[in-house]
Amino acid sequence: MFDHAFTLSVVVPCYNEEKTLAHCMERLLAIRDDMLSLEILIVDDRSTDASLTVARELAAKEPAIRVLAHERNMGKGAALRTGFANATGDFVAIQDADLEYDPQDLRRLVKPLVDDEADVVFGSRYLKPHARRVLHFWHSLMNKGLTFLSNLFTDLDLTDMETCYKLFRREVIQSIDLREERFGFEPEVTAKVAQMRLRVYEMAVAYHGRTTLEGKKINWKDGLRALYCILRYSAHKAPVPIQFLVYLFIGGACALANLVVFWLLSSAGAGLTASVVGAFVVAAAANYLLCITLLFRHGVRWGAAGELAVYAGVVAAVGLFDLTIMQTLVAAGASPTCSKITADLMGLALNFAGRRYIVFPEPPAGPWRV
Repeated sequence: MFDHAFTLSVVVPCYNEEKTLAHCMERLLAIRDDMLSLEILIVDDRSTDASLTVARELAAKEPAIRVLAHERNMGKGAALRTGFANATGDFVAIQDADLEYDPQDLRRLVKPLVDDEADVVFGSRYLKPHARRVLHFWHSLMNKGLTFLSNLFTDLDLTDMETCYKLFRREVIQSIDLREERFGFEPEVTAKVAQMRLRVYEMAVAYHGRTTLEGKKINWKDGLRALYCILRYSAHKAPVPIQFLVYLFIGGACALANLVVFWLLSSAGAGLTASVVGAFVVAAAANYLLCITLLFRHGVRWGAAGELAVYAGVVAAVGLFDLTIMQTLVAAGASPTCSKITADLMGLALNFAGRRYIVFPEPPAGPWRV
C-alpha cells in the first residue's frame, strides 16, 4: 500500500476516557506495519477520572506512546495544539479516545499525503460506502448546516467539516496559528487551511457515534460557538456577495439602533440635526464593533489609530450623505421617520463598500495549490 517508510503522529485529546483509552490504543497500534510507524501523543486535559493513570501505564509498556498532561482543563482545541506542537512525525492525525472513529481508516486517509497528492485530508461521515450507526437527526442536521455555511465562506466543497478525522502534513499544521480552546477548532482550522490554498482531499470513514448518555461531550452551545467561529475566521476572506449578506445583518442591526436612538432623542425634544447626529454616532460605534467581531480583520492594513481615523472619515462621509438626503426629503414633505429609513437604506451599500475596500481591505486570495 505504501512505497516508502514514514511516521504518522496521532494526537489523542483525552478527557475522562478511562473506559475506552486502552482499547483505543490497542486498535490504533494495530495499524502499524513495516512502512507505517506511529508516534501517539495522548494529551490529558486534566481528567477527573483515572485517564491520566491509564495513559501513563500504556506509555510505560509501549515506546510509541507519549503522554502530555495539562495542569488545568483547557478544552479539546487546546489539547490538540499541545499535541501538534510536540509532534515529530511526517504527518499528523487526530484520533478521539472514545472510538467513534475506526483507526483502520487512518491507513487509507494518510495515503494521499504519502503520495504527495494532498496537504490535508478530511474523513467524512457522510460519504457512505458502508453501514453506520443511526443517531439523532438534529445533531446530524447541525453538523451538515455548519458544513454548508463553512463551505459558503471558504469556497471548499466538504461534506463534513466537523469530522474528528483530519490529517495534515506536519509542517502545515505546525504553521497554523490556532486559537480556539474547545470544539471551535474544527471551523477555525478549516478556514485557515482554505486561506492557505492547500490541496484538500476528503474520504469516507466509518462512524460509530455515542449518545450524550454514553459520554458525548459536544452540545448546542458548541454549535453556536462553531457558527461564530465560521464568521470570525472565514468571513474576512469570503466572496464579496457572502460578505455583503453578513453586512446586511450588521447594517440592519445598526440601522435599527440608529432609528431607535433617533426616535428616543426626537421624543425627548432634541432638534432634527441633533437627533440625526446622535443616532448616527451610536450606530457607527456599534457598526465598527460588529464589523471587527464578525466580518473583517482588525488592523489588516492600518494601525489601530489609523484604522479608527480612516473609519471616522468613511463614517463622516456617509453621515453627511445621510443628513443631506434626509433634510432634502423632509423639505420635500416626507415625514422625518420615512426620510430617515430611506436615507439609511441608501447608505447601506456605501457603508459596506467603504468598510470592505477602504477601512478593512483584504488582499485577493492566491491560487489553490495543485
